[in-house]
Amino acid sequence: MVSSTACTAPAATTPAAGPPASDAAAASTATRSPAPRRLLDQLRDALRSCHYSLRTEQAYVHWTKAFIRFHGLRHPATMAGPEVAAFLCHLAAERGLSVSSHRQALSALLFLYGKVLGQSLPWMDEIGRPVPKRRLPVVLSPAEVAAVLARLDGTYRLLGELLYGTGLRITEALQLRVKDVDFAQRAILVRAGKGGKDRVVMLPAALEAPLRDQLRAVHAVWAEDAAAGRAGVQLPDALERKYPRAGASWAWFWVFPQGRHSADPRSGVVRRHHLVPGSFQRAFARALQAAGVAKPATPHTLRHSFATHLLQSGSDIRTVQELLGHADVATTMIYTHVLRLGGFAVQSPLDRLAPAR
Repeated sequence: MVSSTACTAPAATTPAAGPPASDAAAASTATRSPAPRRLLDQLRDALRSCHYSLRTEQAYVHWTKAFIRFHGLRHPATMAGPEVAAFLCHLAAERGLSVSSHRQALSALLFLYGKVLGQSLPWMDEIGRPVPKRRLPVVLSPAEVAAVLARLDGTYRLLGELLYGTGLRITEALQLRVKDVDFAQRAILVRAGKGGKDRVVMLPAALEAPLRDQLRAVHAVWAEDAAAGRAGVQLPDALERKYPRAGASWAWFWVFPQGRHSADPRSGVVRRHHLVPGSFQRAFARALQAAGVAKPATPHTLRHSFATHLLQSGSDIRTVQELLGHADVATTMIYTHVLRLGGFAVQSPLDRLAPAR
């Protein structure tokens, strides 16, 4: 997510000045100024001008709506610090919101007041920010990973193997383009990952043949869309204006496209999008249950398992940091704590007593 301090939101729409009173003819024909844009539309404009992701935009709009509803549909411009604090207290105390969601709600409101309403008031710096608690990640053993992957079928099996084999986040995997898979260099290019950063990960040898099969099947889908004159896939940022025909090219097509067309949530253009995370998350949950794995695992657990198993096999932590795309090695260090589970390999005094039962 781009920092909110790195951009300036568009100014709110204000009515244009009327014609001079002495000009009767102009006054009679002057058109009425357009109505100011709604607050939520101004918020969306500001987020897009700062290049925030669609998911962040949806989250910030959600929390702004919740804030307005909590205060009886009052306009945020008529409220300030006490109302924001009361709303955040409600989320934490009554709704039991997690620290990460609490911080997201606060960020949404600070963006609303600072970038949309243009208010820079002392109370914005005085609002307390909840401190996130470092939790040990859930990690599957290699046997558990194999058992879960064996119970996934077709595209979901390939997607699960890709997450475990490369450490990609699920959104990074679903947004892969054909051009990002480099069989010659045995590499996968991750474009604009978390924090807008690019990186390169390995292409597992075990996935080369399945990925080639996937691309052959996907090429038929692309050719069908091209023959029907369908709109090309969505392109990032301003590339669609700079290269208007690139979206219809094979190189930019999704590796994991949806089976149907749908309207783009921002432009309204009907086109083919990539698979959405929810469908794979549900398939993964079913596979986890079928495998009898009693851990609160999600698709992101495959990324945790990838990192942990690399460290267990002797990989350098800096290398793992680069593969995961972490900005700070301290984030990657959490996996070293997982490796030390079991009492740091210290023998329990109980084991030195009488022989085991």
